[in-house]
Amino acid sequence: MHRNPHGSATILATFPDEPERGHIMPSYLLQIAYTSESLAALIKRPQNRAEIVSKPIEKLGGSVKGFWMAFGEYDVVGVLDMPDNESAAAFALALGAGGGCKSVKTTPLISIEEGIGAMKKAGSSGYKPAARK
Repeated sequence: MHRNPHGSATILATFPDEPERGHIMPSYLLQIAYTSESLAALIKRPQNRAEIVSKPIEKLGGSVKGFWMAFGEYDVVGVLDMPDNESAAAFALALGAGGGCKSVKTTPLISIEEGIGAMKKAGSSGYKPAARK
């Protein structure tokens, strides 16, 4: 684990095809809403689903930063590190296909520094809106 200049931890992963340098593994916000049947089953037999879903995440080359129960639109939220978008999408597809979730939302996360860089690039991109007030 590497600490960036702002003190937060960053996972460095080395991939087999690029052994000479590490890559920062992208993070994803995962939001899950269970079906009513899944919620009923969990109420009847409570279990830590985070432990269960960690295994396929690791099999896809990722790791879990944390999972939390929530109330509102989503029942569970988590932050995952995955090697790439394809792996993150594969996990989301597996969850969606399992039938226990009525909604699975995966959001790629970027650091504040990356966001500021994107803002600077947007400002110098030369884009002109169709209409300006």
